[in-house]
Amino acid sequence: MRSPCTTLALLCSLALTSSLVASKVSAPSPRRDVSAAGAATDDAPLLLRAARGEAVERTPVWMMRQAGRHMQVYRDLVKKYPTFRERSEIPEAALEISLQPWEAYGVDGVILFSDILTPLPAMGVDFQISEGGAIAISPIRTEDHLAELKKANFDATTACPFVGEVLGKLREKVGSSATVLGFVGLPFTLASYLVEGKTGTTSGFAEVGKMRSEKPELLHGILDLLAENIGAYACYQVDSGAQVIQVFDSWAGHLPEDQYLEFAVPYQKKVIEAIKAKHPETPVIIYMAPDVHSKDGGFLDHLAASGADCVSVDYTVDFGETRKRLPASVAMQGNLDPKILRDGPLDKIKEETEKILAAGNCNMHIMNLGHGIEADTPEPHAKFFVDTVQAFRAK
Repeated sequence: MRSPCTTLALLCSLALTSSLVASKVSAPSPRRDVSAAGAATDDAPLLLRAARGEAVERTPVWMMRQAGRHMQVYRDLVKKYPTFRERSEIPEAALEISLQPWEAYGVDGVILFSDILTPLPAMGVDFQISEGGAIAISPIRTEDHLAELKKANFDATTACPFVGEVLGKLREKVGSSATVLGFVGLPFTLASYLVEGKTGTTSGFAEVGKMRSEKPELLHGILDLLAENIGAYACYQVDSGAQVIQVFDSWAGHLPEDQYLEFAVPYQKKVIEAIKAKHPETPVIIYMAPDVHSKDGGFLDHLAASGADCVSVDYTVDFGETRKRLPASVAMQGNLDPKILRDGPLDKIKEETEKILAAGNCNMHIMNLGHGIEADTPEPHAKFFVDTVQAFRAK
């Protein structure tokens, strides 16, 4: 049986009339019975349709962290906007940076250039990010600290107006040629920054581990408040122009499974439920970085049960085997190893990319990396990767 990609390509090559294309040529997905022809003529951009589970003419592609240090045009902007917060919070800078990969590579997804910590000031928490990536936050470790957080009237519209402005302008700029993605950090990952006062990897998440064992109710209180606020922040992004939301629980993978189920899963679901309650048609992608307990697919079943439409898989799993493992109703994103993209050679990039694409079979798959792009990745490698995906057609 031909895949939706092959069917559409054949129809186009025979130059059939639009009435013939619209008739009886269908490729149902597990979630939505949308014809390949109908998907191709839909005004919705390609990646959005794939995230919805619709049949598409080819696999869409973008790269996590695609806007940033690996691009010379980004590094040139650092001279004008020397701090990360300037680059992500001054609208004209954030807009330009967000568009750079789209303009250079023609990616199918344009993600907001921002940070998962960006909404913290709306909660009364300031933060600093050094050029080396070090995070500094006044720690939240007592009931009094939590009480102060609760006093803040979370309003992203007034605290993060630049986010809404950039998302709206991205939609205007790319039109239907690309999908605009917003993103948020999930509660456990954000709580790890708040409790540690820095990136927890530098201390083995010692403080948040201590709070889990000694003050679990305090941690649950922090997580619950974060879930409420982050759900609202994600909805603000959709209201402003984001067509897809990716949610990141980057640091939850270091938790043993029982603690993951207690301290991460309920709050992941609360955020996703908040998005779906207000924007049921907006696809949600969930991603977790490979860590002690999440690598090799350790938590994939839990991610698939989170309520997200799509699970973004890391590079430690085989894509084809994971596709068989996850429910047919859940789309997948990923999962080229970013080190392969960085190191090459081009033949290796092509081989590994096409292996993943063949396993995805142009069906409910968004091509991406299995982690963020490495800062020292050659730009020609990134362009070659995108071109390879866009030229591929399933057999």
